[in-house]
Amino acid sequence: MSQHFTPVSSGARLSDQVAEQLAAEIKQGRLQPGDKLPTEARLVEQFQVSRTVVREAVSRLKSLGLVDSRQGSGVFVNQHLPFAPLNFEAQLAASQEAVIQMVEVRRALEAEVAALAAQRRTNADVRAIRQAVKALDDAVQAGRNGVTEDVRFHRAIADAARNPFLLQTLEYLGQFLHGVTEVTRANEARHVDFANDVQTEHLAIVTAVEAGDADQARQAAAAHMGNAIVRIRRADPAFWQQVGERLAQPLIKGLRSTT
Repeated sequence: MSQHFTPVSSGARLSDQVAEQLAAEIKQGRLQPGDKLPTEARLVEQFQVSRTVVREAVSRLKSLGLVDSRQGSGVFVNQHLPFAPLNFEAQLAASQEAVIQMVEVRRALEAEVAALAAQRRTNADVRAIRQAVKALDDAVQAGRNGVTEDVRFHRAIADAARNPFLLQTLEYLGQFLHGVTEVTRANEARHVDFANDVQTEHLAIVTAVEAGDADQARQAAAAHMGNAIVRIRRADPAFWQQVGERLAQPLIKGLRSTT
């Protein structure tokens, strides 16, 4: 079957766009296991990009387990395709709406994580969570953005949930959520009331987990993420113009680091 691809343009990295079109052909069955990809020259012509861009795109597909090279023969779709990889499109990452959507993902996960942590936490877990939230408060008092401490606080709660699948999912998302946390904390740091609200919300989660109240922990974590979305929407346009795109770059870096 002859493939026809759309030329790519500026915006997201060109190799990302090429890889996403090729991956779509495979995932939607237009390129079947064992099929040979069009030649490098053909891809260069159709996508209207350089050979380097095509090679980077093919390298990404290889890292995802979708294709493999056969010396002297070309590049072929793998006979045994892996489970569909969790993979976010790079061009969607750097926007206010993308940050909000990422926080929506966090809300779904973090609420259940907090509930499980409340049910399963040990005294050692509670100490670790308390230490993490204190480290976060100390970082803010010292004038730092607290991004690393914020991530560690939520990780301490996830550890207490004792669900390796949830933990691995959060670790994968951590590549992208670090960028989201940078954006949200930068926004919150610009408003004293935002920062105070965040501290209060964190304390509510910690208190519920420590008390072993799963329902309250779930509600507190969901409310925290929901309020984060409200705070993002309340950010003035100048914030996004000045720093939103720059702070969202870790999202795109995270996307690329998985390829």
